[in-house]
Amino acid sequence: MFLVSNEKMMKSAVESGIMGVFPTLNYREKGELSAIINELHAFKKAHQHQGDFGVNLIVQKSNPLYEKHLETCASQKVPFYITSLGSPAEVIKAAHSYGANVFCDVTNIEHAEKCASLGCDGFIAVGQGAGGHAGPNPLTVLVPSLFDHFPEIPVVAAGGIANGAGIISMLALGAAGVSIGTRFIASTEAGVSNEYKEEVVKSGMGDIVLTERLSGTPCTIINTPYAKKVGYSQNWFEKQLSTNSTTKKYFKMLVQVQGMKKLEAAIKPGNYNNLWCAGKSVEMIHDILSCKQIIERLEAEMTTSIADLNKMFNC
Repeated sequence: MFLVSNEKMMKSAVESGIMGVFPTLNYREKGELSAIINELHAFKKAHQHQGDFGVNLIVQKSNPLYEKHLETCASQKVPFYITSLGSPAEVIKAAHSYGANVFCDVTNIEHAEKCASLGCDGFIAVGQGAGGHAGPNPLTVLVPSLFDHFPEIPVVAAGGIANGAGIISMLALGAAGVSIGTRFIASTEAGVSNEYKEEVVKSGMGDIVLTERLSGTPCTIINTPYAKKVGYSQNWFEKQLSTNSTTKKYFKMLVQVQGMKKLEAAIKPGNYNNLWCAGKSVEMIHDILSCKQIIERLEAEMTTSIADLNKMFNC
């Protein structure tokens, strides 16, 4: 949800009784991250809603703002963290110092074992079809496998979920909850161009492809004409730079900065160099609604799915 999640979306999540999470990299200018955290704390206190908010931290050392953002989040006691693309050790230590929870993105059991050994509070099981940095394994295998290996650690399923039936299916597999991103790109509050939102509505699962060109790590985007022009893979020289022990940190940092600039330009109206992140769940998204309407629909669909299952089994 880079450049998509914003203050309005977080407040709608809090009002609706769910957890809203935004990437800290959405706020890169001095004082911006601190300001939104303060505002969300004040909103929660003033309205006493049941929902909450958190941040997604890219913990790779190639993230130039990682240390500064972690310091800001910890000093202002952000209640919830999701970590991605690296070791969560520092985040877990900082968060646990004041009682916050840390859920770690994992795509396999090996990643999960490392995070569990560091004391994470839960896993975000990132499966096939997820937007952004998707995993290689289907959630129907990854979620129950994590549940079997780590029965004491909650699992949140992420990837390809955009309706109530999808949520119920993940709960049936043992997930404690779900993480939904792409559906909320097509929301009135999302801070992106209408062209981006409309492309999410128009696209199908076959329009989603993987590219290494934005961050050095494969991530999913809509296969626009510009995406085809740019290509999806790094050339041999770029691959050498991204794997060499001396150059990989700095080269990945360069690739990420350049990728962020391209994505930032692409979300603005009238831009024709469109690089738009999205997951396979675009297949199930057919309209642009407010965040509140999306959440209410998901809840209604869950109720319908449970009723349909009860009829099927004569319960």
